Amino acid sequence: MKRILLLLVVMLILGSPVFAGVGDGKIFLIHAKTSLSLDDAQICAVPNVAWAALAEGYQVRILFDASGVTALKKGGLFGGAKTPLDKAALPERERKSLVTQLGIPLGEVPNDYGEYIRFLGQKGVELYANRTMMLLYKIGEDQIEQAVTPIGLKKMVEVLEKSDVYVAY
Repeated sequence: MKRILLLLVVMLILGSPVFAGVGDGKIFLIHAKTSLSLDDAQICAVPNVAWAALAEGYQVRILFDASGVTALKKGGLFGGAKTPLDKAALPERERKSLVTQLGIPLGEVPNDYGEYIRFLGQKGVELYANRTMMLLYKIGEDQIEQAVTPIGLKKMVEVLEKSDVYVAY
């Protein structure tokens, strides 16, 4: 139910006049502060908004912060190279919704959120993780999704300060 409500909110935001027009290279920062769990779909909205902002001409940055950094940690109880984002599949209805909203073929829509984040990185989205929060959650730099760059507090302040548009999840 939460996921459906969140998807409706995202669709309303994407259709809002605030997002009409071209970003003209302005910086659009998405602050992903919420962890990924079965009951919390907030972080799942992040890549959708990033892709939509990218399509509008914004320079997009995603900053994983607070408990959001845990979504990037490889391993888990049984180890391995997957992150919680890799283990979270994009529902087919969401994939089809992206086809309609962004005017792209279904084959271009990623299958899981880990693939989605890497896809956005390849499209030019800058991906950052708060190194201090990684330390607090005992996540080593060798344990984090490789597409994401850990940054210290000075760089984090710069990323936050130089944003034209700020959205937090």
